[in-house]
Amino acid sequence: MPEIEILQQIRERAAQRKKTIVLPESHDERVLRAAEILTQEKIAAVIALGNDEKIRNDAKKNGIDLQGIRIIDPEKSDRLSDFANYFFNLRKHKGVTIEQARDTVKRDIFFGAMMLSEGMVDGSVSGSVATTADVMRASIFCVGMKEGISIVSSFFLMAFPNQVYSFADCAVNPSPDPSQLADIAISTADNHKRLTGEEPYIAMLSFSTKGSAEHEMVDKVRSATKLVQEKRPDLNVDGELQFDAAIVDSVGKKKAPGSKVAGRANVLVFPDLNAGNIGYKIAQRLGGAEAVGPINQGLKKPFFDLSRGCSVDDIVNTAAIACLMAD
Repeated sequence: MPEIEILQQIRERAAQRKKTIVLPESHDERVLRAAEILTQEKIAAVIALGNDEKIRNDAKKNGIDLQGIRIIDPEKSDRLSDFANYFFNLRKHKGVTIEQARDTVKRDIFFGAMMLSEGMVDGSVSGSVATTADVMRASIFCVGMKEGISIVSSFFLMAFPNQVYSFADCAVNPSPDPSQLADIAISTADNHKRLTGEEPYIAMLSFSTKGSAEHEMVDKVRSATKLVQEKRPDLNVDGELQFDAAIVDSVGKKKAPGSKVAGRANVLVFPDLNAGNIGYKIAQRLGGAEAVGPINQGLKKPFFDLSRGCSVDDIVNTAAIACLMAD
């Protein structure tokens, strides 16, 4: 399934959910153009954050239609004091003062994170201007981790002509321990189902299949597999599996007979960031796959980080993905 097809499906399904997305960095022309597309195509309702006058002037100058887009200026919002007090109570144990809390939540990405935390919106998409470190701080401080999940991670949708896979974690965690690797697998499986509609079949990847090699790196994958099975017995998961055993039916039957996953995996969990990052780029550059992502996961609610070099379409697609990943 080519990238354009899976993304069009995601946009169409997002439109059916009628979610609200906050776009904090609306002083960026790309963000305003994305807000216009999201609104006109009815993919999501949009709240733009920033100075009202500046946003309207920028839109007029660039020929952007703001009809249907709600604008909130954090510095003038009647929720600013409530947000400041909430953030102060969250962070006072770290020495944050009420004045510092107020200054923090006035910042667009933190204000957007507070809106998400308080249920005023269903997702937040930022990072076209802010650094990843700032976006991650806002997400962890204000939104928090999903219950039962210990780590923020990422995955890519890898779209081939006839199949979409989810690869994780290829962008965030250098060396997850068994518990973290298990949580990455669970998050990715749930989100693969949300975005593709397919039942997830999770392969915990290694250079060994079912005891063909012995090493501490193999032990980590085996332990992670057992933890997934214990935490989520409803999921189809197997490991440790080599890549070919995971996706090639004939190899899977030979190397892992009786496995429900071998030969049919669509969620591929790499043991560390070296393998994951190299793996997705090989699939993209040599295998011709279209890579959608990285998509953040593990938080209570969708709070996504963009590349600062992102396009308008990247912002629109990320917002659509947030709609599908929202509860």
